[in-house]
Amino acid sequence: MGETTTYDRTAQILGETTAVNQRRAGILFIALAAQFMTILMLAAAIAPNYDFGGGAISDLGVVPETALLFNVSLVAVGVLNLLGGYFFYRTHGARWILAVFALAGLGAVGAGLFPLDTGGLHGLFALLAFLFFNVQALASATRLSGAMRAMSILAGGVGLVFVVLMAIGDAGNAAAFGPIGHGGTERMIVYPVMLWLVAFGGYLLGAPETTVAEKEDATAQ
Repeated sequence: MGETTTYDRTAQILGETTAVNQRRAGILFIALAAQFMTILMLAAAIAPNYDFGGGAISDLGVVPETALLFNVSLVAVGVLNLLGGYFFYRTHGARWILAVFALAGLGAVGAGLFPLDTGGLHGLFALLAFLFFNVQALASATRLSGAMRAMSILAGGVGLVFVVLMAIGDAGNAAAFGPIGHGGTERMIVYPVMLWLVAFGGYLLGAPETTVAEKEDATAQ
């Protein structure tokens, strides 16, 4: 009787811990995407003569009127992604997925700390963020099912396609940008995964409170 009671209490604690981590991750992902999309809109409206099609998103980080606003928001994106990825990790236990979230967060923080006018470091960090934010959507899909899994694959896949197009365009073949230009291509890397983070955050907030241990027990049975 004592052993059974102890096991039940342990399972209850694990379930509560997983539920708390799910909610924390969900809130952080929603906050990340909501603040960044809002700042992008505001900064683009504030920056004088900003070119949506021809300009890069990172141009907003060097325009005097928007530099501080944009760069702080970008650093916040990285920090929130790392924290959210950690709490999500606490629900699944896969270290490689945590590493993907960490690399994406590192890219965003670096791109914010080293703006476009600081040289090559910005480009490296920005590419890291562009690449791994979309990879993290695909990585998360391995722990999801149903519509949320399909949305994760779609968002990550679309973003990676435009990462390739951006690389081709920046290498000298501007035709790869098509009618949406460099700015539009960058936004097709960023917007789908930001919208996915909002949806994913909501999914985690409403997901069943199932622990990793319970999943393993169900599989064993």
